[in-house]
Amino acid sequence: MEKMMLAIGKFKEGEGHFEKFMQFFQSDEGMEMRRTVAHVEKTVPGILPDKSGIMFKVHVHNEQGMKDLVTGRNPVMKPIYDECIESIELFELTSLSTD
Repeated sequence: MEKMMLAIGKFKEGEGHFEKFMQFFQSDEGMEMRRTVAHVEKTVPGILPDKSGIMFKVHVHNEQGMKDLVTGRNPVMKPIYDECIESIELFELTSLSTD
């Protein structure tokens, strides 16, 4: 079952964490890892103006895999997580009627 989720991440203090993270996330290895948990083509990214954090709206098809990814337990993600990420929060999204 597909779920819409929002991941909000904060980078560690210091320079270059945003660039390193995005380079990995857009690499072949990063894209393949992302495909195992979510529909990459449906992902909507966001970046804080000072590049201290990121936000992704994702359509998740592997919830446990997504939880492992955002907590640094995914073995492919772990090195970049340990180097660049301070924390990532994960939220489940639901649509609301505007009527």
